[in-house]
Amino acid sequence: MKVEILTPEKKLYSGEANLVKVPGTKGSFEILKKHAPLISTLEKGQIKILDPKNEPVFFDISSGVIEVHKDIVTILAIL
Repeated sequence: MKVEILTPEKKLYSGEANLVKVPGTKGSFEILKKHAPLISTLEKGQIKILDPKNEPVFFDISSGVIEVHKDIVTILAIL
């Protein structure tokens, strides 16, 4: 699946991923390939991405929003 993490200042990440774990407002959750469409708010915490080689990449955020649609994950985040 394609993942993009954007902030008001810059693009933090853009690429393929096998898994995305985010700090949802009501608890953390994971997104895998072919996930159902979703929109959710995010709270302070850490985003974890497993790249195509299953290497973890981490980003700390203070808040944000995530949208999942047709294997595209878009995260608008505030650091």
